[in-house]
Amino acid sequence: MTIADRLLGALIGAAELCTVEIGRELGLYSALRDSPLTAAELAKTASIDERYAREWLEQQAAAGFLTSADGVSFALPAETASVLLDEGGPDFLGTAGEFAVGLGLLTPRVIEAFRTGEGVPYSEYGRHMRHGIASFNRPMFAHQLTSEWLPAVPEVDARLRAGGARVLDLGCGVGHSSVAIALAYPAVTVRGIDLDPASIEEARRTAAAAGVADRVSFTLGDAAVEGERGYDLVTIFEALHDMGDPVGVLRNCRRLLAEGGSVFIGDERVSDEFTAPAGEIERLQYAFSVLHCLPATRAENPVHAHGTILRAPTVMEWARAAGFDDPSVLDIPNDFWRFYRLR
Repeated sequence: MTIADRLLGALIGAAELCTVEIGRELGLYSALRDSPLTAAELAKTASIDERYAREWLEQQAAAGFLTSADGVSFALPAETASVLLDEGGPDFLGTAGEFAVGLGLLTPRVIEAFRTGEGVPYSEYGRHMRHGIASFNRPMFAHQLTSEWLPAVPEVDARLRAGGARVLDLGCGVGHSSVAIALAYPAVTVRGIDLDPASIEEARRTAAAAGVADRVSFTLGDAAVEGERGYDLVTIFEALHDMGDPVGVLRNCRRLLAEGGSVFIGDERVSDEFTAPAGEIERLQYAFSVLHCLPATRAENPVHAHGTILRAPTVMEWARAAGFDDPSVLDIPNDFWRFYRLR
């Protein structure tokens, strides 16, 4: 495949992702879930203009997201519905369109940051990125965090099941990881901390909706200076690479642990050394680093702005610099993340 072919394919994909976001934002996929609809029926059901409805339906069928036998009535296949609508389900990837829109909207700001060396604050990326990241990770938290990841470290799993354990979830985002831990371990209390006010507000709603607000709390704060001690487990999920002082954060984690406690980290699964060309997942992560992670970290007056590509040797180096004598890479399979235990 030539570079021109690749760019054309990327353009088609980017444009189609934007149309997916139109369908998600306007509730068009939801309207189609129960039965096929014509343009007039979709327009009435979703309260949109009929001419736009017809164009979107035809485009979605042309792209293979919808089906139509007669070009008049359009149906949403069950497979497409599970991917685009079942947020939290194991197949959900409806967040892809949000990512595309969120990154595109801020690209002019990133271009300016390239010129000035300044950053682009996380808050400026807005709800598309906040919800996009949360929705992308939510299926893993719901289906793997407490059934696969934490049980892969029996000592940690047993400590959480014993009762009375305290967990600190750093970089908690909108709270899906914190809530998943509380639901799986009924005797633990969880405290989530994040720098983003909008995320903290949404996290509190997440905990309330799950019925665990009595055991899960969220605080606006800096992971590098959090002062409360005595945690049995500190978790950092896909956030260490975004932290402006990663060694300082890990050093503080060590100080916060109770005797025998552990730090459990999930971050990007990338090659241990730079390779080019890279695989698809690493290409995606590099693109996010250029467009989002590095600019957002640069906005924090960081000690170190690392970017998305966090390689295992770097985590080991940071952990030892923070005073952990026995950091380890865990043998937990995952397409996107690699896992670490520090103690």
